[in-house]
Amino acid sequence: MSERRASRREHWDRYWDARPLEEIYPAVGEPWRELLRWRDAAGARVLEVGAGSGRDSLELARRGAAVTVLDYSEPALRTVRRAWEPGLPLILVRGDARRLPFADGSFDLVFHQGLLEHFRDPAPVVAEHARVLAPGGVLLIDVPQRWHAYTAVKRLLIALDRWFAGWERSFSVRELEGLMAAAGLEVLGSYASWPEPSLAYRALRLALGRLGLRLPGHPRPLPLLGPAGARLRAALRYRRLGHYTGMVLGTVARRPGAPAP
Repeated sequence: MSERRASRREHWDRYWDARPLEEIYPAVGEPWRELLRWRDAAGARVLEVGAGSGRDSLELARRGAAVTVLDYSEPALRTVRRAWEPGLPLILVRGDARRLPFADGSFDLVFHQGLLEHFRDPAPVVAEHARVLAPGGVLLIDVPQRWHAYTAVKRLLIALDRWFAGWERSFSVRELEGLMAAAGLEVLGSYASWPEPSLAYRALRLALGRLGLRLPGHPRPLPLLGPAGARLRAALRYRRLGHYTGMVLGTVARRPGAPAP
């Protein structure tokens, strides 16, 4: 892999150090909601790999989960610590997503958003995350969707060595489901997600911010188009057509076997 076109720790240290928490948008589609379609959070042992802002883990902790968050970037872990609510259980671990420092079957729920696309060979990463699932445990992987305008722009920026993360790939829904199945997991379903607000609005807000002009992070939706768009996204979210139109897609899979009583 070219040193210029790789996703390295310094990219993420710089990214998380430079952004106040209030300026970081939540994960597109809120993966925690998808996990709760398949497993109750109460009493669940949860692992989030790749810390992000920690908001998804925080939502699961509010619902009674015991949460562990792993990342190899110390600034990312500090971001999670700033976002966390006092009194909620949290374990922060600095470690490598490819070699998790946990025993087999340690967790009931494992998930990550915006992580797998940074590995040239994703199969061993998926297998490692399946390893730490308990029987009956659920793995959710959320990644950029290949056939989206966002991906085309990202590829151009990577080619110009202007992408903030150095390098990343994208996936089709069949490829992601295939990776989960190859790791010995039972695929439960897939979903698509769209950014709210839109990418165009986010780009405009960022550009104007550099000029000293501030737009709200979450503008009010247009009276007619907002509800109509929400209904369309809801109709497409779990359909194959939606999986090829969303900005990101996710797949949820289960490790075979009955959960421990």
